[in-house]
Amino acid sequence: MPQAPRGPRHFAVIGAGMAGIACARTLVQAGHSVTVFEKTVSPGGRMATRSSPFGSFDHGAQYFTVRDARFARALETVPGLCKPWSANAIRVLDAHGRVTEAPLPARESHWVAVPGMSDLVTQWAQPLAAACQLELKTRVTRIERDALDPAGWQLRTEAGEARHVYGGFDGVMLALPAPQAADLLATSGLSPKGLRKLASVDIAPCWTLMLAFPNAMQPDLVTLGPQWNAARSTHHRVAWLARESSKPGRTPTERWTVQASAEWSREHLQDDPARIEAKMLKAFTEVTGIYAAPAHTAVHRWRHARTVKPLGQTHLWDAHTGIGACGDWCIGHRVEDAFLSGLELALAAG
Repeated sequence: MPQAPRGPRHFAVIGAGMAGIACARTLVQAGHSVTVFEKTVSPGGRMATRSSPFGSFDHGAQYFTVRDARFARALETVPGLCKPWSANAIRVLDAHGRVTEAPLPARESHWVAVPGMSDLVTQWAQPLAAACQLELKTRVTRIERDALDPAGWQLRTEAGEARHVYGGFDGVMLALPAPQAADLLATSGLSPKGLRKLASVDIAPCWTLMLAFPNAMQPDLVTLGPQWNAARSTHHRVAWLARESSKPGRTPTERWTVQASAEWSREHLQDDPARIEAKMLKAFTEVTGIYAAPAHTAVHRWRHARTVKPLGQTHLWDAHTGIGACGDWCIGHRVEDAFLSGLELALAAG
Protein backbone atom coordinates (compact mmCIF):
# COMPACT_ATOMS: atom_id res chain seq x y z
CA MET A 1 0.00 0.00 0.00
CA PRO A 2 1.21 3.55 -0.68
CA GLN A 3 2.54 5.41 2.33
CA ALA A 4 0.38 8.19 3.74
CA PRO A 5 1.88 11.64 3.31
CA ARG A 6 3.83 12.82 6.33
CA GLY A 7 2.68 15.88 8.23
CA PRO A 8 4.62 19.05 8.97
CA ARG A 9 8.08 18.48 10.40
CA HIS A 10 10.77 20.58 12.06
CA PHE A 11 14.10 20.94 10.27
CA ALA A 12 17.39 22.43 11.42
CA VAL A 13 19.32 24.23 8.67
CA ILE A 14 22.99 24.84 9.51
CA GLY A 15 24.33 27.76 7.48
CA ALA A 16 22.52 30.89 6.28
CA GLY A 17 24.17 31.41 2.93
CA MET A 18 22.31 31.25 -0.37
CA ALA A 19 21.88 27.45 -0.22
CA GLY A 20 20.72 27.41 3.40
CA ILE A 21 18.19 30.21 3.00
CA ALA A 22 16.85 28.73 -0.25
CA CYS A 23 16.43 25.39 1.52
CA ALA A 24 14.76 26.95 4.56
CA ARG A 25 12.39 29.10 2.49
CA THR A 26 11.30 26.11 0.43
CA LEU A 27 10.66 23.98 3.52
CA VAL A 28 8.55 26.76 5.06
CA GLN A 29 6.57 27.13 1.83
CA ALA A 30 5.85 23.39 2.02
CA GLY A 31 4.35 23.82 5.48
CA HIS A 32 7.29 22.72 7.60
CA SER A 33 8.95 24.49 10.52
CA VAL A 34 12.62 25.45 10.36
CA THR A 35 15.34 26.87 12.57
CA VAL A 36 18.38 28.25 10.77
CA PHE A 37 21.74 28.44 12.56
CA GLU A 38 24.45 30.83 11.36
CA LYS A 39 27.80 31.29 13.11
CA THR A 40 28.37 34.84 11.81
CA VAL A 41 26.52 38.07 12.54
CA SER A 42 24.36 38.06 9.41
CA PRO A 43 23.05 35.77 6.68
CA GLY A 44 24.65 35.67 3.26
CA GLY A 45 27.68 33.37 3.34
CA ARG A 46 29.89 34.28 0.38
CA MET A 47 27.14 36.60 -0.86
CA ALA A 48 29.03 39.03 1.35
CA THR A 49 29.41 42.79 1.53
CA ARG A 50 31.91 44.61 3.73
CA SER A 51 31.51 48.27 4.68
CA SER A 52 34.33 50.81 4.84
CA PRO A 53 34.53 54.60 5.32
CA PHE A 54 34.84 54.87 1.51
CA GLY A 55 32.01 52.56 0.46
CA SER A 56 31.24 48.86 0.33
CA PHE A 57 33.07 45.88 -1.16
CA ASP A 58 31.50 42.66 -2.44
CA HIS A 59 34.41 40.62 -1.15
CA GLY A 60 32.80 37.24 -1.89
CA ALA A 61 30.56 36.57 -4.90
CA GLN A 62 31.03 39.40 -7.39
CA TYR A 63 27.88 38.93 -9.46
CA PHE A 64 25.42 36.27 -10.52
CA THR A 65 23.75 35.03 -13.69
CA VAL A 66 20.26 33.61 -14.16
CA ARG A 67 19.81 30.49 -16.28
CA ASP A 68 17.17 28.45 -14.42
CA ALA A 69 13.50 29.48 -14.52
CA ARG A 70 13.08 28.63 -10.84
CA PHE A 71 15.81 31.05 -9.84
CA ALA A 72 14.28 33.69 -12.10
CA ARG A 73 10.89 33.25 -10.42
CA ALA A 74 12.46 33.54 -6.97
CA LEU A 75 14.11 36.83 -7.97
CA GLU A 76 10.69 38.16 -8.95
CA THR A 77 9.79 38.13 -5.24
CA VAL A 78 12.27 40.97 -4.63
CA PRO A 79 11.55 43.36 -7.51
CA GLY A 80 14.12 46.10 -7.98
CA LEU A 81 16.64 44.59 -5.59
CA CYS A 82 18.94 43.28 -8.33
CA LYS A 83 20.39 45.35 -11.17
CA PRO A 84 22.39 44.47 -14.30
CA TRP A 85 26.07 45.36 -14.06
CA SER A 86 27.80 47.05 -16.98
CA ALA A 87 30.81 44.71 -16.69
CA ASN A 88 29.21 42.28 -19.15
CA ALA A 89 32.29 42.40 -21.39
CA ILE A 90 34.77 40.96 -18.91
CA ARG A 91 38.36 41.30 -20.12
CA VAL A 92 40.93 38.51 -20.07
CA LEU A 93 44.41 39.72 -19.12
CA ASP A 94 47.90 38.29 -19.39
CA ALA A 95 50.32 38.32 -16.46
CA HIS A 96 51.30 41.92 -17.26
CA GLY A 97 47.76 43.26 -17.37
CA ARG A 98 47.47 43.41 -21.15
CA VAL A 99 44.12 42.47 -22.67
CA THR A 100 44.60 39.19 -24.53
CA GLU A 101 41.05 38.70 -25.75
CA ALA A 102 38.73 41.33 -27.16
CA PRO A 103 35.50 41.56 -25.14
CA LEU A 104 32.67 39.68 -26.79
CA PRO A 105 29.01 40.68 -26.66
CA ALA A 106 27.53 39.37 -23.43
CA ARG A 107 25.67 36.07 -23.79
CA GLU A 108 23.81 36.70 -20.54
CA SER A 109 23.34 39.52 -18.09
CA HIS A 110 25.55 39.85 -15.03
CA TRP A 111 23.51 40.88 -12.00
CA VAL A 112 24.33 42.39 -8.62
CA ALA A 113 22.17 43.01 -5.59
CA VAL A 114 21.79 46.64 -4.48
CA PRO A 115 23.28 48.22 -2.47
CA GLY A 116 25.45 45.11 -1.85
CA MET A 117 25.54 41.44 -2.81
CA SER A 118 24.57 40.40 0.72
CA ASP A 119 21.23 42.18 0.42
CA LEU A 120 19.62 39.44 -1.69
CA VAL A 121 20.05 36.69 0.90
CA THR A 122 19.33 39.15 3.73
CA GLN A 123 16.02 40.07 2.12
CA TRP A 124 15.03 36.42 1.63
CA ALA A 125 16.02 35.64 5.22
CA GLN A 126 13.99 38.50 6.71
CA PRO A 127 10.73 36.53 7.18
CA LEU A 128 12.70 33.80 8.97
CA ALA A 129 14.27 36.38 11.27
CA ALA A 130 10.89 38.00 11.91
CA ALA A 131 9.47 34.59 12.89
CA CYS A 132 12.42 33.95 15.27
CA GLN A 133 13.58 31.10 13.05
CA LEU A 134 17.08 32.49 12.46
CA GLU A 135 19.75 32.07 15.15
CA LEU A 136 22.75 34.30 14.34
CA LYS A 137 26.20 34.20 15.97
CA THR A 138 25.43 30.59 16.87
CA ARG A 139 27.89 27.87 15.90
CA VAL A 140 26.70 24.26 15.84
CA THR A 141 29.33 22.04 17.46
CA ARG A 142 27.60 18.66 17.50
CA ILE A 143 24.60 16.80 16.06
CA GLU A 144 23.20 14.04 18.23
CA ARG A 145 20.06 12.07 18.87
CA ASP A 146 17.43 14.00 20.83
CA ALA A 147 17.48 13.22 24.55
CA LEU A 148 13.67 13.34 24.68
CA ASP A 149 12.97 11.63 21.35
CA PRO A 150 15.56 9.10 20.16
CA ALA A 151 14.04 9.22 16.67
CA GLY A 152 14.79 12.94 16.40
CA TRP A 153 17.86 15.17 16.55
CA GLN A 154 19.27 17.86 18.79
CA LEU A 155 22.10 20.33 18.21
CA ARG A 156 24.74 21.52 20.64
CA THR A 157 25.73 25.11 19.95
CA GLU A 158 28.07 27.88 21.06
CA ALA A 159 27.13 31.56 21.07
CA GLY A 160 30.04 33.46 22.55
CA GLU A 161 30.56 31.98 26.00
CA ALA A 162 27.05 30.53 26.10
CA ARG A 163 26.28 26.88 25.38
CA HIS A 164 22.83 25.77 24.37
CA VAL A 165 21.05 22.63 23.15
CA TYR A 166 18.27 22.91 20.56
CA GLY A 167 16.11 19.83 20.14
CA GLY A 168 13.00 18.47 18.50
CA PHE A 169 14.30 18.24 14.93
CA ASP A 170 13.06 15.65 12.47
CA GLY A 171 15.85 16.43 10.02
CA VAL A 172 19.13 18.35 9.78
CA MET A 173 20.33 20.16 6.64
CA LEU A 174 24.02 20.99 6.36
CA ALA A 175 24.23 24.10 4.16
CA LEU A 176 27.98 24.32 4.64
CA PRO A 177 31.08 23.89 2.48
CA ALA A 178 31.65 20.16 2.00
CA PRO A 179 34.78 19.99 4.22
CA GLN A 180 32.96 21.75 7.08
CA ALA A 181 29.94 19.47 6.70
CA ALA A 182 32.21 16.41 6.78
CA ASP A 183 34.05 17.71 9.85
CA LEU A 184 30.81 18.35 11.75
CA LEU A 185 29.54 14.86 10.99
CA ALA A 186 32.86 13.34 12.07
CA THR A 187 32.91 15.36 15.29
CA SER A 188 29.37 14.16 15.95
CA GLY A 189 30.34 10.53 15.35
CA LEU A 190 27.95 10.28 12.43
CA SER A 191 28.46 8.66 9.04
CA PRO A 192 25.15 8.71 7.13
CA LYS A 193 25.41 6.45 4.11
CA GLY A 194 23.87 9.08 1.85
CA LEU A 195 26.51 11.68 2.72
CA ARG A 196 29.71 9.69 2.26
CA LYS A 197 30.40 11.40 -1.08
CA LEU A 198 31.30 14.60 0.77
CA ALA A 199 34.93 13.54 0.77
CA SER A 200 35.06 13.58 -3.04
CA VAL A 201 34.53 17.36 -3.24
CA ASP A 202 37.49 19.73 -3.62
CA ILE A 203 37.06 23.43 -2.81
CA ALA A 204 39.92 25.92 -3.11
CA PRO A 205 40.50 28.84 -0.75
CA CYS A 206 40.70 32.48 -1.84
CA TRP A 207 42.47 35.51 -0.44
CA THR A 208 40.66 38.76 -1.28
CA LEU A 209 42.12 42.27 -1.26
CA MET A 210 40.00 45.42 -0.95
CA LEU A 211 41.36 48.85 -1.96
CA ALA A 212 39.95 52.39 -1.92
CA PHE A 213 41.38 55.44 -3.71
CA PRO A 214 39.30 58.47 -2.61
CA ASN A 215 41.91 60.88 -4.03
CA ALA A 216 40.94 59.70 -7.52
CA MET A 217 37.66 61.61 -7.21
CA GLN A 218 38.67 64.64 -9.27
CA PRO A 219 36.53 66.55 -11.80
CA ASP A 220 38.82 65.78 -14.76
CA LEU A 221 39.43 62.12 -13.86
CA VAL A 222 36.69 59.68 -14.81
CA THR A 223 38.40 56.52 -13.57
CA LEU A 224 41.78 55.56 -12.17
CA GLY A 225 43.92 53.17 -14.17
CA PRO A 226 42.45 50.82 -16.81
CA GLN A 227 39.27 51.67 -18.66
CA TRP A 228 37.63 48.32 -17.94
CA ASN A 229 35.59 47.46 -14.85
CA ALA A 230 36.19 43.73 -14.47
CA ALA A 231 38.78 41.26 -15.68
CA ARG A 232 40.06 37.73 -15.30
CA SER A 233 43.82 37.61 -14.95
CA THR A 234 46.49 35.01 -15.61
CA HIS A 235 48.90 36.67 -13.18
CA HIS A 236 50.13 33.95 -10.81
CA ARG A 237 48.75 35.80 -7.80
CA VAL A 238 45.59 37.40 -9.17
CA ALA A 239 42.59 35.69 -10.77
CA TRP A 240 39.96 38.44 -10.72
CA LEU A 241 39.74 42.24 -10.45
CA ALA A 242 36.62 44.40 -10.27
CA ARG A 243 36.02 48.11 -9.90
CA GLU A 244 33.39 48.10 -7.15
CA SER A 245 32.41 51.70 -7.83
CA SER A 246 31.22 50.70 -11.32
CA LYS A 247 28.40 48.58 -9.91
CA PRO A 248 24.89 50.06 -9.75
CA GLY A 249 23.77 51.51 -6.45
CA ARG A 250 27.32 51.93 -5.10
CA THR A 251 29.08 55.09 -3.97
CA PRO A 252 31.38 56.64 -6.63
CA THR A 253 34.65 56.49 -4.66
CA GLU A 254 37.19 54.46 -6.66
CA ARG A 255 37.33 51.01 -5.07
CA TRP A 256 38.70 47.68 -6.23
CA THR A 257 38.22 44.08 -5.14
CA VAL A 258 41.04 41.70 -6.07
CA GLN A 259 40.73 37.93 -5.68
CA ALA A 260 43.81 35.73 -5.64
CA SER A 261 44.20 32.59 -7.73
CA ALA A 262 43.27 29.25 -6.21
CA GLU A 263 46.83 27.92 -6.49
CA TRP A 264 48.39 30.97 -4.84
CA SER A 265 45.72 31.04 -2.13
CA ARG A 266 46.38 27.37 -1.30
CA GLU A 267 50.12 27.99 -1.14
CA HIS A 268 49.74 31.01 1.15
CA LEU A 269 46.68 29.92 3.14
CA GLN A 270 48.38 30.31 6.53
CA ASP A 271 50.42 33.43 5.74
CA ASP A 272 50.17 36.55 7.86
CA PRO A 273 47.45 38.89 6.51
CA ALA A 274 49.87 41.83 6.36
CA ARG A 275 52.20 39.82 4.13
CA ILE A 276 49.28 38.77 1.93
CA GLU A 277 48.18 42.39 1.62
CA ALA A 278 51.63 43.56 0.53
CA LYS A 279 52.05 40.79 -2.06
CA MET A 280 48.56 41.23 -3.52
CA LEU A 281 48.92 45.01 -3.66
CA LYS A 282 52.15 44.59 -5.64
CA ALA A 283 50.37 42.23 -8.05
CA PHE A 284 47.46 44.68 -8.37
CA THR A 285 49.91 47.40 -9.38
CA GLU A 286 51.56 45.12 -11.93
CA VAL A 287 48.24 44.19 -13.52
CA THR A 288 46.48 47.58 -13.50
CA GLY A 289 49.34 50.06 -13.68
CA ILE A 290 47.85 51.91 -10.69
CA TYR A 291 50.80 53.10 -8.57
CA ALA A 292 48.85 55.46 -6.31
CA ALA A 293 48.81 54.51 -2.64
CA PRO A 294 45.33 53.40 -1.51
CA ALA A 295 43.80 55.20 1.45
CA HIS A 296 42.14 51.98 2.60
CA THR A 297 43.28 48.37 2.38
CA ALA A 298 41.88 45.16 3.84
CA VAL A 299 42.20 41.45 3.19
CA HIS A 300 39.84 38.56 3.80
CA ARG A 301 40.57 34.85 3.67
CA TRP A 302 37.89 32.49 2.40
CA ARG A 303 38.95 29.00 3.42
CA HIS A 304 36.37 27.42 1.10
CA ALA A 305 35.66 29.58 -1.94
CA ARG A 306 35.76 28.11 -5.43
CA THR A 307 34.72 24.57 -6.30
CA VAL A 308 37.50 22.69 -8.07
CA LYS A 309 35.83 19.27 -8.11
CA PRO A 310 32.04 19.34 -7.61
CA LEU A 311 29.92 16.56 -6.20
CA GLY A 312 28.15 16.04 -9.52
CA GLN A 313 24.57 16.05 -8.19
CA THR A 314 22.37 18.78 -6.76
CA HIS A 315 22.37 17.63 -3.13
CA LEU A 316 22.89 14.78 -0.69
CA TRP A 317 19.99 13.36 1.31
CA ASP A 318 19.98 10.37 3.65
CA ALA A 319 16.30 9.56 4.17
CA HIS A 320 17.08 6.94 6.83
CA THR A 321 18.68 9.45 9.20
CA GLY A 322 17.02 12.62 7.94
CA ILE A 323 20.35 14.37 7.33
CA GLY A 324 21.16 16.20 4.10
CA ALA A 325 23.76 18.54 2.62
CA CYS A 326 23.62 21.29 0.01
CA GLY A 327 25.75 24.07 -1.42
CA ASP A 328 27.11 25.47 -4.66
CA TRP A 329 29.86 22.82 -4.46
CA CYS A 330 27.30 20.16 -5.36
CA ILE A 331 27.12 21.22 -8.99
CA GLY A 332 29.54 24.12 -9.45
CA HIS A 333 30.47 27.45 -7.87
CA ARG A 334 27.86 29.92 -9.10
CA VAL A 335 25.31 31.72 -6.92
CA GLU A 336 22.53 30.03 -8.85
CA ASP A 337 24.12 26.63 -8.16
CA ALA A 338 23.80 27.29 -4.43
CA PHE A 339 20.15 28.33 -4.80
CA LEU A 340 19.24 25.25 -6.83
CA SER A 341 21.05 22.92 -4.46
CA GLY A 342 19.17 24.25 -1.44
CA LEU A 343 15.89 24.12 -3.35
CA GLU A 344 16.41 20.51 -4.48
CA LEU A 345 17.39 19.31 -1.01
CA ALA A 346 14.24 20.84 0.48
CA LEU A 347 12.08 19.22 -2.20
CA ALA A 348 13.73 15.83 -1.59
CA ALA A 349 13.19 16.05 2.16
CA GLY A 350 9.78 17.68 2.17
